[in-house]
Amino acid sequence: MTNIDVYKQYFSAECTFNGVERRGAVVWLNAESDSGMIRYEVGVSFFPYRDAEDFAISYDACATKELLRTKGRRSKKRDNEYLAQVQTAADEIAKSLNGKVHWDKPLREAQYG
Repeated sequence: MTNIDVYKQYFSAECTFNGVERRGAVVWLNAESDSGMIRYEVGVSFFPYRDAEDFAISYDACATKELLRTKGRRSKKRDNEYLAQVQTAADEIAKSLNGKVHWDKPLREAQYG
């Protein structure tokens, strides 16, 4: 099984989960390829982010959403199709965790794989 980080970026955010205020979020798009099957998944994890060096991810305020699972393989065309859906899917995930991602306030530049 091959797991590819198609996209990953850290943003300023708002969320209180398990009594802990979270001010950062990491958003990602992964592609998983195995035996002629492809799967794309978006995830969001909120973390405390107390200062500019605090990227200690806590996995209790984390959720994912599967965008696709089908026969096939990864391609740039598919990557771009699902990259275009990241923000909408991540907003749905954030809402389910009673959080909000501030898309206009990135904490780090986007990473593409």
